Formats: sequence, C-alpha cells, structure tokens
Amino acid sequence: MIEKKRTLFTIGLAITTYCLCAQERSIDEMRNSTQAIMSASIDRENASILQQLDSIKFVNIGEKDAQSIVFDIEDVNVVRKLNSLEREVPLDYNQHVRKYIDLYNSKNYSGHMSRMLGLAQYYFPLYERILAEVGVPKEIKYLSIIESALNPHDVSRVGATGPWQFMYGTAKIYNLTMDTYVDERKDPIASSYAAAKYMKEAYAEFGDWLLAIASYNCGKGGVKRAILRSGKIQPTFWEVAPYLPKETRNYIPAYIAMTYTLGYAQEHGIEAQESEIALNTQVLEVDKFISIAEVAKAINVSEESLKLLNPAYKKGVVNGSDEIHRRLIIPALGDGINKDQLYIALNTTVEAPVQSIAAVDADIRKNSKGSAQPSRHQVRRGETLAIIARKYDVSVQNLKAWNNVSGSSVKAGTSLVVNSNGINSRLAQKATASSSKKSTVLVYTVKKGDTLSEIANNKGVSLSKLKADNNLSHTKLKPGMKLKINKG
Repeated sequence: MIEKKRTLFTIGLAITTYCLCAQERSIDEMRNSTQAIMSASIDRENASILQQLDSIKFVNIGEKDAQSIVFDIEDVNVVRKLNSLEREVPLDYNQHVRKYIDLYNSKNYSGHMSRMLGLAQYYFPLYERILAEVGVPKEIKYLSIIESALNPHDVSRVGATGPWQFMYGTAKIYNLTMDTYVDERKDPIASSYAAAKYMKEAYAEFGDWLLAIASYNCGKGGVKRAILRSGKIQPTFWEVAPYLPKETRNYIPAYIAMTYTLGYAQEHGIEAQESEIALNTQVLEVDKFISIAEVAKAINVSEESLKLLNPAYKKGVVNGSDEIHRRLIIPALGDGINKDQLYIALNTTVEAPVQSIAAVDADIRKNSKGSAQPSRHQVRRGETLAIIARKYDVSVQNLKAWNNVSGSSVKAGTSLVVNSNGINSRLAQKATASSSKKSTVLVYTVKKGDTLSEIANNKGVSLSKLKADNNLSHTKLKPGMKLKINKG
C-alpha cells in the first residue's frame, strides 16, 4: 500500500513538473512572439521612414561630405512643411539649409527672431502688396531680413543701404532718388518697388527664382559667369552653386531657412516682440517743404516715432513741391486730433538750403562708401577695368580719368585709384575759391516736358531763385522759353 502511494505521488509530481515546464515554455513562447511582433513593427516603421527618405530629393551642392550626411524622420517632417508652405520659390532642402534652420532655432537667435517677427508685422504687409503688384512671389519678403534685418538705416561696409541694401549705382538705375533731403534706398515702399523690379528682371533672364535671388547677392554678372563655368544649359542654383562666391552659396540656404522658420514661427515658439513702429497708419501727400517735427507736434506723437515711419528723410524736412509730391506716413488719426493744427503744420513752408546736383552726388557717394571703402586697388592677372569698376561700383570712365588710362586693359600689379576721395583736392579747393568770387550766368532753352523744379535741380540753383531771376510768379513753362540761370 505504501509502495502504491509512493508510485502515485511520483507520477503526480512528474505530471505537475511537466505542467509547470509546459507553462514556462508557453510563457517564453508568448514573450518571444510578442518581441517578434514588436520587432517586426519597428522594422516596418523604420522601413517606412527609409522609404520616405529615399523618395525625397535632398539636393546638395557637390561637397565631398555630402554623401556622409544622415537624414532622419525629422528631416522628412521639415521637407513636408517646406512643401506645405504656399510659395512659388522652390524651397529645397539639404545639409546647408538644415544648418541654418538649427541656427535660427537656437537659443542665441531667439531674441533676434522675435524682433524680426515683430518688425515683420509692419513691413511684410507693405512688401506683399508691392511684390504682388509687380508680379513677384510674396515669399521674396524674407530676403529683406537676410539683407538688413528689416533695418532701413542699415549700411554695409561697402555702402549698400536700406532694407533692401541698394548700392548707389544700382539705386540710380531703378530711379531711387538720393539728394540732400531724401535717400529713397531707406524708403521701405520706394526701395521695395525697386527690389521687386530687379527680381522680376532677373527671373526673366535666368528662368529660376533661386538664381534670381543669388544674383541679388553677387550680381547678374556673377551668376552668368558661374553658369558658364558649370557648362550647364538652363541650370538650377544647386548646379552652379560650386562656382559662386562662398557668400552667395550660403545666401540661398539662409533665405530658405528663414522662410521656413518664420513660416512656422508659432511651432518654433517664436513670439513677436512689440515694435515701436505704429502698425495702423495713413499716408499724406505733401507738395511743399514742411517740418516733420511740427507735424509730430500737431498730431501729438514724438518726432522720433514719426521718423521711424519715414526713414528716408535726412534733414527732418519733407521736400515736396508742386511737381513732385512727397509721401508722409503718420499714425492713423484718432478723434482727439486737432485738425486745425495739422493743417497749419502741413501748409507752413520751411526754408532749407539747396545743393547742386554734383555736390549732392559727391556727398551721397562719400557717405555710401563709408570709411572702410578702399581708395586703391592692385590689379590682379585677368582683371579688366570693367571688372574693377563693377567691384567698386564706379564707372569705367571715372577709373580711366582718375588713373590717366586710355585703353581698357591694365597690367597686373598696377595700383589704381578706385574712388574720388582726396583726388586733386588742391585743384578742387582752388576751383571752389574761384567760383565763390564770381557768378556764372547761363541761358537755358525750355524743352517739352521740362519742369521748373527739374531745371533748378539740374542746374544747381534753388527754385525760388530761378523764379526770382526770371520774374516768374508761377511754375508753368512753355517749350522754347529762355531761362536765365544765375549761379552767383
């Protein structure tokens, strides 16, 4: 009986052990199966990510390390967002764009980006309206941040000025006025029209918006030379980028990154910093010389706040005339404004001295060049006068005159004078002293389309003096009239 019980216990123990082992095997199998399912899910997700990465064309500009860049799911999300932005300019993505996106989203840049977003609330609506009117993509507006950080008073080391950074010569081509009283390179409206026209012309020439933008940085000639060196016909920016200056190679990625970062400012935690510029404004037309300070006093705002809205005026004077009406932007008038005082300020003419056009041009050039502008250039092999003239934004004729050069070529190693500062200063002083001792009287025959104001400006005399010398009580002219120009 005892043996029988022992046998049954042994059998039971074996059955129990078997069941426990079977349960452990079942748990292990379940665990392995779960791990296999999870692993397969991760593999499928990774495969999906890799497939997405393979389907995206990450452009590069031919650097040796381009193939070593590893893109991940975050890059895919950036490309999706770039493609989702409403735009005409191709917002390509590569390692260089990613570098600038990381920079603009860094802690060091947080204050700068907040300032840009705050200023953009005033400037971008102006830009968008003008760009649309000229027929240029509205996202070109972000270029002004790259150029000047939306600062109308910004002047580069070589004299490029204003929110769109126009050089003196280029500004002249696009009919921006620069004289004693006004520098329209600083006028957000006038300079935006000029920038939009440039972009439209550049796109018509290159057929590619990124190349057009690149030419804004290095000039159309720089882009043309890069295209020739690339050997491509109708290339993209990325195909010619290796042949462009380093600054221009960085210019496009910076522009794309800025467009992306501010396009998704809220997602990046960028909040607009409050700007001192009034957002609600109105425009007045001025047909006489008036004081900005007096207008500010009349509408009960600070003179400085009014100058922020009108950065182009250099003397605190709006130089309007019957022939040329000037624009004055003021904060929108509230109900409490004394309109009688404003009327008086807008109709009280102030007197201001008038310089000759030649003196104004010299003054503008001197201020535009800045102290950093070199006065001499040592000719390198292969350089022509035309290349050197473009580099320093002067005419070939001036280079020839300043350096007593008759041909178009110069020997390598020659030291050339490249601006007029200090040239023949003694002769200039003698000429000035001589001219102060005697007056010059000229006779001018009025042509069709002439205005009295234009004649006065072109001849370097004041409008009031021109009218007084010719006994005129009005500004109307007839072709064939003879006007006495007294420069005494």
